[in-house]
Amino acid sequence: MDLDPLVEPAAALTEAELRRYARHLTVPQIGEEGQRRLKNARVLCVGAGGLGSPALLYLAAAGVGTLGVVDDDVVDASNLQRQVIHGEGTLGVPKTRSAAARIADLNPLVRVVEHRERLTAGNAVDLLAAYDLVLDGTDNFGSRYLLSDACELTGLPHVWGSILRFDGQYSVFWAACGPTYRDLYPVPPAPGSVPDCAEAGVLGVLPGLLGTAMAVEAVKLVTGIGTTMLGRVATYDALSARWWEIPLAPTPGRAPVTALAGTGDGTPARSAPSPGPVPEAVPTVTAGELAELLAARERGETDFELVDVREPYEARLAAIPGARPVPLGQFESGEALARIDPGRRVLLHCKAGARSERALRLLRAAGHTDAAHLEGGVLAWIEQVDPSQRPY
Repeated sequence: MDLDPLVEPAAALTEAELRRYARHLTVPQIGEEGQRRLKNARVLCVGAGGLGSPALLYLAAAGVGTLGVVDDDVVDASNLQRQVIHGEGTLGVPKTRSAAARIADLNPLVRVVEHRERLTAGNAVDLLAAYDLVLDGTDNFGSRYLLSDACELTGLPHVWGSILRFDGQYSVFWAACGPTYRDLYPVPPAPGSVPDCAEAGVLGVLPGLLGTAMAVEAVKLVTGIGTTMLGRVATYDALSARWWEIPLAPTPGRAPVTALAGTGDGTPARSAPSPGPVPEAVPTVTAGELAELLAARERGETDFELVDVREPYEARLAAIPGARPVPLGQFESGEALARIDPGRRVLLHCKAGARSERALRLLRAAGHTDAAHLEGGVLAWIEQVDPSQRPY
């Protein structure tokens, strides 16, 4: 959809800006006026990870005057495979600070505002109020719904992207002119039913492609050039190198957002009717309970089998002592079901809980009722029981 420029032009460019942005100024659709709009723009990027990294770098290079960065995480070695705004020198540093330092080195003319906090229903509207446009670089459904609803309340457009393994999607949402995220995904998935990048993985170069496409949309919205992705959703499959595009329209009769709820930590911002029955809850144990059970097993006071459903390489990064490796794929193929003693209690674990829950449901469906899985997986074990190991 073609839209008017989102931002009014700033004052005249300085000589330093004329030199830096010379290749923009010679593009007729941008020119000096478009560059002055970019200079006057205030863009908020929620998430300084895989999608936020290339988006922030290219928007800074393009001359967006103010970039806000929302993230409460610190840089970890596992981020560097795809989060190119960070580096070895910023391991353990807050991502907002790392991003700000890299942007300052790339373009000192850009003002960076760090928001080292998690997006919540309590702070979202106030955070967005200071900006013209929002980029969604988050990695969970709760934050996506929350951000979309906050943009609807504040009247802001937002550019959204999503990546997993080899697939990516992106679009532009704006309630005032077209559809929102809730028109694309009206019903949030059940918690744990869709793996995130930490569980399923992602091709490291994929967020570079999608994050850059998001930056292009931001530039188009600010300057009013071209046809935006509002009303369209693009999907990319890196394995086949193919793009698909589908039209998207506002849902007829959808109730407007009037308030925010939820925390942005995975809880949907507004409740929505379930499309079907709620999946049956499965038994869990906490990390503390598992530690006590392992100690009791060591003393001969109880008996159970602890099964690690992760991939073998993951046990080299972090492990729970005494676990037998049986990857989830063997549960899905049925191979593991024949190898587990039906008369012995089984406790399952993975990295964060999604895969072990899947394995547990398969095990229970096969008739093994004396089983449970570790809530929060190895990450919870490290946090609550064994901090000597590092999360991955």
